[in-house]
Amino acid sequence: MTPDGLSRRRALLGGGGLALTAGAARAADPDPADGVEDRALIAAARRGQPPVELLERTAGVKPGEGTCLVWGREFLFVARSADAASLSLNDGPARPMRAVVASDYWTRLERLPLGTTHNFAFVAAGRRFGVGSVAGFTPDSHRLPQVPRGSLGPMRSVASLLYGGAVSDYWLYVNAGADERRGAPLMVWFDGAMHVGWRDYRAFRLQAVSDNLVHRGAIPPMVHLLIQPGRGGPGLPLQFPGQQRDNAMRSLQYDAFSDLFARHIETEVLPRVEAEVKLRQDAYSRGAAGQSSGAVAAFKLGWFRPHEFSRVHSTIGSFTGLQPEGADAAPLAIRREARRNLRIWLSDGANDIDLAQDGRADLYAAGSWPLGNIAMAQALKTRLYDFHFRFGNAAHNPAQGGLDLPESLAWLWRGYDPGRTRQTYEPDAAERARPLYRVRISNRDAW
Repeated sequence: MTPDGLSRRRALLGGGGLALTAGAARAADPDPADGVEDRALIAAARRGQPPVELLERTAGVKPGEGTCLVWGREFLFVARSADAASLSLNDGPARPMRAVVASDYWTRLERLPLGTTHNFAFVAAGRRFGVGSVAGFTPDSHRLPQVPRGSLGPMRSVASLLYGGAVSDYWLYVNAGADERRGAPLMVWFDGAMHVGWRDYRAFRLQAVSDNLVHRGAIPPMVHLLIQPGRGGPGLPLQFPGQQRDNAMRSLQYDAFSDLFARHIETEVLPRVEAEVKLRQDAYSRGAAGQSSGAVAAFKLGWFRPHEFSRVHSTIGSFTGLQPEGADAAPLAIRREARRNLRIWLSDGANDIDLAQDGRADLYAAGSWPLGNIAMAQALKTRLYDFHFRFGNAAHNPAQGGLDLPESLAWLWRGYDPGRTRQTYEPDAAERARPLYRVRISNRDAW
């Protein structure tokens, strides 16, 4: 991130926030209650030889796979390979990894900059594997001892008549100070299990980030509905090569561009939630968020129910043809249909799914994720929506969205006033002054 970019992020998060400097990063160590086993594994790697049992329990990689665990500035890269493995970091030359005795594990510990994402891949016997990205989380994404924690409720389930009996699991995370008597603002997070337990720590750190932002006054204390897609229900036709039966209902619910899923949330899910906690009823106080196909689900809540949801948080959104009537229709709908009163954070990157050779050949037939998101941004720009488009180096994983979450949530809820029930959203002055997006091809000459 450029110095100007850091300045803009500090300004958005407010003067009371932690400055994203090296000194501040060192001072804001993660709370010991979060990522305890990750910390133990990294400490063992620092000493030389992490125990195989701890690697197996914490890293969770299969032979031929790799991952990265993070604690502060320390990034532990772990791979499993029968052959000697090396690490390619940020497209740089291969770096040797250390063998773990009496196992097929290989590790390498690096200290890397915060405030950006890092791309990595492992190489063994001339083959690349375990390609991924990892976030260099800033202090705003760590548990801080002075910040009151919210509470995570038990897992509950709701069945859908609209989807033939499919069952969705959900959790409620309630920030400290949420007004459950008069009604709290609501944020719906699709693929909600990724925000529970160790998955939240490894991906977005939603619980810590939202608590930190509430403590600083950047967002209101709210109820976060963390909901999974449906499982079960009627047998469904598979829509793209390599699709599995166990995610067919997810794609039907999330990717089909119709109002059916919004109706499901409105009539089948929210009444169950409101039996547990009192929610604000105004769209001004409600938002939805997701990544990949979950981002499409979030956009659909705003698009088809703008009187109930006005804030949309989309990362690596699948605005592509994963269904016969898929979300590739969304950019044209924005251009052609009546303007909705929405505020939208849109994020994607140049390394998202685009090529059959990038390891996601199963999704190649659906279209280009980067081009789909660029089309969304251009449509939102031409119709003067209140939106922000972050186009970085994101691959199809949570790294960029997780890194940006303190900034993106603060942007999405900026200026919120609990005394109001409505605001007409307009582009901010900086975006209004910018021109339309222009597309250039960077790896070909015209003549």
